[in-house]
Amino acid sequence: MKRKVFLLFTVMQMASFVAACAEKKSDDVTLTDDREATISPDETEGETDTETPTGKEAQEEEDMEQESRKTPAFEYSRDNLTYELVWSDEFDYEGKPDPEKWGYEMGYVRNNELQLYTYEDNVKVEDGVLKIELRKEDDGTITSGSIMTQGRADWKYCKVEVAAKIPLGLGTWPAIWMMPSESAYGGWPSSGEIDICEHVGCDPNVIVNTVHTDKYRDNMKKTKCIRKKDVSEEFHIYGLEWLPDKMIFTVDGKEVLTYDPLKYNEELTWDIWPFDREFYLILNLAYGGSWGGMRGVDDSYFPAEYVIDYVRVYQSPELKEIM
Repeated sequence: MKRKVFLLFTVMQMASFVAACAEKKSDDVTLTDDREATISPDETEGETDTETPTGKEAQEEEDMEQESRKTPAFEYSRDNLTYELVWSDEFDYEGKPDPEKWGYEMGYVRNNELQLYTYEDNVKVEDGVLKIELRKEDDGTITSGSIMTQGRADWKYCKVEVAAKIPLGLGTWPAIWMMPSESAYGGWPSSGEIDICEHVGCDPNVIVNTVHTDKYRDNMKKTKCIRKKDVSEEFHIYGLEWLPDKMIFTVDGKEVLTYDPLKYNEELTWDIWPFDREFYLILNLAYGGSWGGMRGVDDSYFPAEYVIDYVRVYQSPELKEIM
């Protein structure tokens, strides 16, 4: 089973990112941290010892270059797209999450996080909402929950909306994100990752959207954040519109990050756009780890609760025609 590999945040990189987000303190303000790709040393112009290929070699190189390119330009008008609900969970039942829709991650999974993901009552549906609880057990073990649609539902080119209340507290790291059903372009992040919402307790009320690809990774990833007040007290709607050639991330309908790789590149190649494959959805509440624990952890406020009112996925009939 494919799982997300360790997010390679260094303390210095994330500290600079959090500092950038902290510069503006007003509510509902977009805090820009859209890192542009820079030329690495092996991409700089200069002399090389490689001879210019001719004949058969040149043709082989051209064939390889063509294979790396994505399908031709898509013809659609975003303004004219209509969307239909194709999958949802309104959590209008009681007990465990619907097993037809959700599976579980188990154990210690990634990022040096401190929580143990379980199948116990860390995850439950009651009072019309999904609740994921982070807590300390009697034996001192810190447990939490992570559910996903892997093997049950996945999508390509869609709208996703999740209404959620996000827990605060030093060390918490709740997320709404998507991973590829198949690693068609290689291990993380080559096959892509879509972070619809991330929040770390050391930077309260700042929502982060990020796209990870083979080219845009680590400190070159495409990311932005927005400050929203009352993220733990009020439901906010975290959204993604995934189009054939770009992605638009929203919070309460306001556009925060638009990932449009053709702004930086002439072609849609796999290293900037691995998003021509199906992805599944993950909801989890982590604790500590490379980002959540970058300024330490504190369990004095436990238990912490991540509350989701609904999850909805829409697709466009117009886009299905060109998929």
